[in-house]
Amino acid sequence: MAEVVAVRIVPTLVTTGVVIAVCAGCSTGTSQDNLQGAPGLAAATPAVSPPASSPAGTTLPAAAGVTWSSVAVSGMVLDNTTRTLAVAVTKPAALWLYSLDNPTTPPRVVGLPGPAATLSLARAGGPVLAPVTTANQVVQVALPAGTTSVVPVAGGPTSAAQLNGQLLVAVPGRKTVDVLSGNTVVHSITGDNAPDQVLTVDGKTAVLDRPNSALYDLHPAGGLGAGLRAGDGATNAVTDEYGRVLVVDTRGGELLAFTLDTIIMRQRYPLPGSPYGIAYDTKRDLAWVTLTATNQLVGFAMTGGSPTEKYRLSTVRQPNSVAVDPASGRVYVGSAAGEGIRVITP
Repeated sequence: MAEVVAVRIVPTLVTTGVVIAVCAGCSTGTSQDNLQGAPGLAAATPAVSPPASSPAGTTLPAAAGVTWSSVAVSGMVLDNTTRTLAVAVTKPAALWLYSLDNPTTPPRVVGLPGPAATLSLARAGGPVLAPVTTANQVVQVALPAGTTSVVPVAGGPTSAAQLNGQLLVAVPGRKTVDVLSGNTVVHSITGDNAPDQVLTVDGKTAVLDRPNSALYDLHPAGGLGAGLRAGDGATNAVTDEYGRVLVVDTRGGELLAFTLDTIIMRQRYPLPGSPYGIAYDTKRDLAWVTLTATNQLVGFAMTGGSPTEKYRLSTVRQPNSVAVDPASGRVYVGSAAGEGIRVITP
């Protein structure tokens, strides 16, 4: 399959790596090139959405005794193996577990010690990894049972992934990715970047630095590798079946695609409307992106050399979160403004 490299030319500055020194379960390093990121550069945020108008689909039930107007969705992840949709909500902080085979049944509620920064799957079948920044913990939630275990991570973790039995945890406050075996830190990879999100695909790892709007290769046994700027304000990313990392540039209004090891930008597609949430349908090869400035959900076919828009649908106000069910093709859009989760069949 032919791919194109960047339809718009921008500076792509490459780092030379990080020097790692290991001592008693920890390591430090110093990046030789910070992608010329400006000090104090602020991470991009979603647009404040206007009132929603005739959103497509239907709304999932809230938890027993709760109304949607009293909670906000802060993240979602879907596991096809256990047919579970895990939803992070606030006030109070919790994880709601929906059975996709019984979508009209209220979810099971799993309490969290604070709001989950992100949600990800350790592997197919779970557990869900829910970093709670304020509690210095990564909460692991088994599916579909909802039982929990806690991994302490100092410094405010924001994202977690599993690779080869080890847990990789992004801690931007310490400019570190901790590599853990069980609850023990094997070593810490430290540089000049702020690793907000860590992703794994095809045995490779990348970290997204939101303040510097950059994506880096990561070698868990070694250190930080090459990095490229990812637009003007990258916020969220997913992986696809081609081993790429798909990134939304919220500030610049673009959808970007990168391959890893060594990192290369393969696609750059304009997407105005403050794109923010992103999910990927592995069965249909569709990338679903939410636009927070317009309360829209856009579906792109990713099979060609450039994304091709296939769907554009109205959805709930402040659609910051999205997940997709590869079995049915249904898309789940979560509102951060108390309007619930919308289930859309394209």
